[in-house]
Amino acid sequence: MSKCCQVPVAVYSAHCRVCGRKGKSVARRTMEHLLVESAVARLTDHPHFFCATPTCPVVYFSNEADARFYKSDVRVRVGVKETEDPVPICYCFGITEKMVRDEIASTGRTTIPDYIKAQVKAGRCACEIMNPSGRCCLGVVTEIAIRLLKRSDSTRTREEAVAAPMPDGCAVTET
Repeated sequence: MSKCCQVPVAVYSAHCRVCGRKGKSVARRTMEHLLVESAVARLTDHPHFFCATPTCPVVYFSNEADARFYKSDVRVRVGVKETEDPVPICYCFGITEKMVRDEIASTGRTTIPDYIKAQVKAGRCACEIMNPSGRCCLGVVTEIAIRLLKRSDSTRTREEAVAAPMPDGCAVTET
Protein backbone atom coordinates (compact mmCIF):
# COMPACT_ATOMS: atom_id res chain seq x y z
CA MET A 1 0.00 0.00 0.00
CA SER A 2 1.29 3.46 -0.82
CA LYS A 3 2.21 5.81 1.97
CA CYS A 4 0.31 8.67 0.34
CA CYS A 5 -2.65 8.12 2.64
CA GLN A 6 -0.55 7.76 5.76
CA VAL A 7 -0.77 11.41 6.64
CA PRO A 8 0.86 12.23 9.98
CA VAL A 9 -1.50 14.34 12.04
CA ALA A 10 -0.90 15.54 15.58
CA VAL A 11 -3.14 13.96 18.22
CA TYR A 12 -4.54 17.08 19.83
CA SER A 13 -7.89 18.68 19.27
CA ALA A 14 -10.02 21.70 20.03
CA HIS A 15 -13.70 22.55 19.93
CA CYS A 16 -15.13 24.83 17.26
CA ARG A 17 -16.38 28.03 18.89
CA VAL A 18 -19.25 28.28 16.42
CA CYS A 19 -20.83 24.79 16.70
CA GLY A 20 -19.11 23.56 19.87
CA ARG A 21 -18.06 20.24 18.34
CA LYS A 22 -14.59 18.77 18.46
CA GLY A 23 -12.42 19.54 15.44
CA LYS A 24 -9.64 17.40 14.00
CA SER A 25 -6.10 18.62 13.66
CA VAL A 26 -5.21 19.65 10.12
CA ALA A 27 -1.78 20.31 8.65
CA ARG A 28 -0.86 23.80 7.54
CA ARG A 29 0.14 22.29 4.19
CA THR A 30 -3.47 21.17 3.63
CA MET A 31 -4.78 24.64 4.30
CA GLU A 32 -2.14 26.35 2.14
CA HIS A 33 -3.23 24.24 -0.82
CA LEU A 34 -6.97 24.64 -0.34
CA LEU A 35 -7.54 28.16 0.95
CA VAL A 36 -7.98 31.12 -1.38
CA GLU A 37 -5.02 33.49 -1.47
CA SER A 38 -6.54 36.09 0.85
CA ALA A 39 -7.27 33.39 3.45
CA VAL A 40 -3.76 31.91 3.21
CA ALA A 41 -2.46 35.36 4.13
CA ARG A 42 -4.39 35.09 7.44
CA LEU A 43 -2.80 31.78 8.46
CA THR A 44 -0.77 31.80 11.65
CA ASP A 45 1.71 29.35 13.15
CA HIS A 46 -0.88 28.20 15.69
CA PRO A 47 -2.53 24.77 15.43
CA HIS A 48 -5.57 24.66 13.16
CA PHE A 49 -8.47 22.23 13.09
CA PHE A 50 -11.03 20.95 10.59
CA CYS A 51 -14.69 21.26 11.62
CA ALA A 52 -16.64 18.34 10.14
CA THR A 53 -20.04 19.44 11.44
CA PRO A 54 -22.27 19.52 8.32
CA THR A 55 -24.36 22.51 9.46
CA CYS A 56 -21.47 24.63 10.76
CA PRO A 57 -20.22 27.30 8.33
CA VAL A 58 -16.66 26.98 9.69
CA VAL A 59 -14.26 24.72 7.78
CA TYR A 60 -11.00 25.48 9.63
CA PHE A 61 -10.38 27.19 12.93
CA SER A 62 -7.69 28.05 15.43
CA ASN A 63 -8.86 28.97 18.90
CA GLU A 64 -5.36 30.07 19.89
CA ALA A 65 -5.25 32.54 17.01
CA ASP A 66 -8.99 33.28 17.26
CA ALA A 67 -9.20 32.52 13.53
CA ARG A 68 -11.98 31.00 11.45
CA PHE A 69 -12.05 30.02 7.80
CA TYR A 70 -15.41 29.50 6.12
CA LYS A 71 -16.62 27.63 3.03
CA SER A 72 -16.10 30.79 0.99
CA ASP A 73 -12.42 30.75 1.99
CA VAL A 74 -11.87 27.28 0.49
CA ARG A 75 -11.14 26.67 -3.21
CA VAL A 76 -13.13 23.42 -3.36
CA ARG A 77 -16.57 22.28 -2.23
CA VAL A 78 -16.31 20.74 1.23
CA GLY A 79 -18.25 17.50 0.82
CA VAL A 80 -19.28 17.05 4.43
CA LYS A 81 -20.84 20.53 4.37
CA GLU A 82 -22.67 20.16 1.03
CA THR A 83 -26.26 19.04 0.56
CA GLU A 84 -26.64 19.47 -3.21
CA ASP A 85 -24.86 17.68 -6.04
CA PRO A 86 -22.07 17.50 -6.81
CA VAL A 87 -21.02 16.41 -3.31
CA PRO A 88 -17.33 15.52 -3.51
CA ILE A 89 -16.31 12.43 -1.55
CA CYS A 90 -12.89 11.69 -3.08
CA TYR A 91 -10.89 14.75 -4.03
CA CYS A 92 -7.89 12.96 -5.53
CA PHE A 93 -9.91 11.17 -8.21
CA GLY A 94 -12.94 13.43 -8.60
CA ILE A 95 -15.49 11.02 -7.14
CA THR A 96 -18.87 12.41 -6.09
CA GLU A 97 -21.69 10.90 -4.08
CA LYS A 98 -23.85 11.03 -7.23
CA MET A 99 -21.37 8.80 -9.07
CA VAL A 100 -21.73 6.14 -6.37
CA ARG A 101 -25.52 6.55 -6.34
CA ASP A 102 -25.72 6.25 -10.14
CA GLU A 103 -23.53 3.13 -10.24
CA ILE A 104 -25.64 1.45 -7.56
CA ALA A 105 -28.84 2.38 -9.41
CA SER A 106 -27.58 0.85 -12.65
CA THR A 107 -25.70 -2.23 -11.36
CA GLY A 108 -26.84 -2.89 -7.79
CA ARG A 109 -23.28 -2.51 -6.54
CA THR A 110 -20.34 -0.11 -6.61
CA THR A 111 -16.76 -0.58 -7.72
CA ILE A 112 -15.70 2.91 -6.68
CA PRO A 113 -14.05 1.87 -3.38
CA ASP A 114 -12.06 -0.75 -5.37
CA TYR A 115 -11.03 1.89 -7.88
CA ILE A 116 -9.85 4.26 -5.15
CA LYS A 117 -8.01 1.45 -3.36
CA ALA A 118 -6.16 0.57 -6.58
CA GLN A 119 -5.20 4.19 -7.14
CA VAL A 120 -3.94 4.50 -3.55
CA LYS A 121 -1.91 1.30 -3.96
CA ALA A 122 -0.36 2.78 -7.08
CA GLY A 123 0.66 5.88 -5.10
CA ARG A 124 -1.62 8.25 -7.00
CA CYS A 125 -3.38 9.92 -4.09
CA ALA A 126 -2.62 13.26 -2.48
CA CYS A 127 -5.17 13.32 0.34
CA GLU A 128 -3.07 15.57 2.52
CA ILE A 129 -3.39 18.44 0.03
CA MET A 130 -6.54 17.58 -1.95
CA ASN A 131 -9.03 16.64 0.79
CA PRO A 132 -10.12 19.54 3.03
CA SER A 133 -9.87 17.27 6.07
CA GLY A 134 -6.30 16.39 5.11
CA ARG A 135 -7.16 12.72 5.55
CA CYS A 136 -7.77 9.67 3.37
CA CYS A 137 -11.31 9.46 1.99
CA LEU A 138 -11.65 5.71 1.55
CA GLY A 139 -13.37 5.09 4.88
CA VAL A 140 -15.89 7.85 4.17
CA VAL A 141 -16.44 6.63 0.60
CA THR A 142 -17.10 3.10 1.86
CA GLU A 143 -19.53 4.38 4.54
CA ILE A 144 -21.41 6.40 1.92
CA ALA A 145 -21.54 3.41 -0.44
CA ILE A 146 -22.97 1.20 2.31
CA ARG A 147 -25.55 3.85 3.25
CA LEU A 148 -26.61 4.25 -0.38
CA LEU A 149 -26.79 0.48 -0.86
CA LYS A 150 -29.09 0.20 2.14
CA ARG A 151 -31.38 2.79 0.55
CA SER A 152 -31.43 0.95 -2.77
CA ASP A 153 -33.40 -2.17 -3.56
CA SER A 154 -30.19 -4.19 -3.69
CA THR A 155 -30.41 -7.60 -2.04
CA ARG A 156 -26.66 -8.16 -2.27
CA THR A 157 -24.60 -8.53 0.86
CA ARG A 158 -22.21 -5.77 1.86
CA GLU A 159 -19.29 -7.89 0.61
CA GLU A 160 -20.92 -8.39 -2.78
CA ALA A 161 -21.99 -4.79 -3.17
CA VAL A 162 -18.89 -2.99 -1.86
CA ALA A 163 -15.90 -5.06 -2.77
CA ALA A 164 -13.16 -3.05 -1.08
CA PRO A 165 -12.75 -2.74 2.67
CA MET A 166 -10.57 0.09 3.93
CA PRO A 167 -6.98 -1.09 3.39
CA ASP A 168 -4.61 -1.21 6.34
CA GLY A 169 -2.17 1.22 4.72
CA CYS A 170 -4.79 3.87 4.03
CA ALA A 171 -5.12 5.59 7.36
CA VAL A 172 -4.05 8.71 9.15
CA THR A 173 -1.05 8.03 11.32
CA GLU A 174 -1.02 9.73 14.67
CA THR A 175 2.13 11.50 15.82
